[in-house]
Amino acid sequence: MRVVHDSGRVLASNVDRAEGVLAKGRGLMFRRSIPPDYGLVFPFSRTARRSIHMVCVPFPIDVCWLAEGRVRETATLPAWRGYGAAVADTVVEFPAGTLTGVEVGDRVRVE
Repeated sequence: MRVVHDSGRVLASNVDRAEGVLAKGRGLMFRRSIPPDYGLVFPFSRTARRSIHMVCVPFPIDVCWLAEGRVRETATLPAWRGYGAAVADTVVEFPAGTLTGVEVGDRVRVE
């Protein structure tokens, strides 16, 4: 599985899916680091406001909120105290810096 920007740039080739309630609640908590080509995908059954917190995440991350494959919002969240939210049906977390050049309205697909 990988996450690809509409430009053809692969944003992540090492991808996990947070499927259940516990996996979605835990996210990246308690990890010491993530590889540079990593993505964690949070799929949801419907579009709604989705929030991300950085409690117990000791490194910064980039977050992309998607609705129907289009970028609704992106943010770089700082370690430990970051918070972000946007309307989405999918949220993807990446190492900080991954989303440089990704803009609201772009297409991003998980394949």
